[in-house]
Amino acid sequence: MFFSSRIGLRELAQLCRRLSTGLEAGVDVRRVWTRERGGYVSPSLRRHLDEIVEAVNRGESVSDALAETGSYFPRLFLELTEVGERTGKLAEVLRRLADHYDHQVRLRQAFLSAIAWPMLQLAAALTVVGLVIYITGVFLPPMPDGKPLDILGLGLVGGQGLMIYLMVIGAVAAGIAVVVQAIRRGLVWTRPIQLALIRVPGLGKPIETLALAQFSWTMYVTLESGMDLLRALPLCLRSTGNANYTDHTAEIVQEIRAGGEITHALADTKAFPHIFLDSVRVGEESGRLPETLALLSEQYQDQAKRAMAALTVVGGFLVWALVAGLIILVIFRVASIYLGTINDALNM
Repeated sequence: MFFSSRIGLRELAQLCRRLSTGLEAGVDVRRVWTRERGGYVSPSLRRHLDEIVEAVNRGESVSDALAETGSYFPRLFLELTEVGERTGKLAEVLRRLADHYDHQVRLRQAFLSAIAWPMLQLAAALTVVGLVIYITGVFLPPMPDGKPLDILGLGLVGGQGLMIYLMVIGAVAAGIAVVVQAIRRGLVWTRPIQLALIRVPGLGKPIETLALAQFSWTMYVTLESGMDLLRALPLCLRSTGNANYTDHTAEIVQEIRAGGEITHALADTKAFPHIFLDSVRVGEESGRLPETLALLSEQYQDQAKRAMAALTVVGGFLVWALVAGLIILVIFRVASIYLGTINDALNM
């Protein structure tokens, strides 16, 4: 599951947009999917489109055909497509999904563009350290004790030291990439990491805002499309991508099944802020919960943009702190080496 291919957000947004446009124009669903197969799509998407078209032509529903593609499409897309097809609102649901995934793409682009310069600085700093390791071990004369100059104090000198250094950097980068991908896919072993991140000062609030934006939007779309509440709530909680909310799925569903109100069920988890719960309470008591969630979704999506900006500031600060740490380490090591050499010379 971890290494299985998945459709990219941008390609999924474009797919939802084209499907929605075709269905709203009255084009038959089989023709809409067949037309997609002949468009400019990635090889992996074309392979899955072939499977979907064949299944639909056999008489299967679109939702059943999509289910046969495994984990290639997000769970949210699969379940909302099923509800849209069952309620006759598939074109509308796909249009909203297209807007949602477009928004996710813009947030990700904003984050990557903001973090690009600090990451370039980090790459430059790591490159300089690697060059220093190589140069000091190959071109500079050894220390008076006959040992090569170890600029980092880690025993990394020359070509061999450079290779070890690059392997460590590669392993760290791969480890971070694995953790990020695992969190995105909601793997169980990332639960402690998710719970820890949302409690980090300066980082937790942006993560909470992004999660609430996702939750309110998903709940609005599921309720508006006619999905059963007991089925919608687990999907909405999963959409947050954070164990701080998904851990409470069973207790929320149990309270709703027992006849409890949505506001009380959410409040009992202690995971949702009071201002969010107050809005949900007003919507629930007035009988206009979907409309209230639509407004909440817009508000939290606007806040999500600012939250993403805050995340880029935190990420940039961490990168700059790491670069500064590397520079300071090199300066102090060089100073200590030369001061030690001078001291040894004076004591001779």
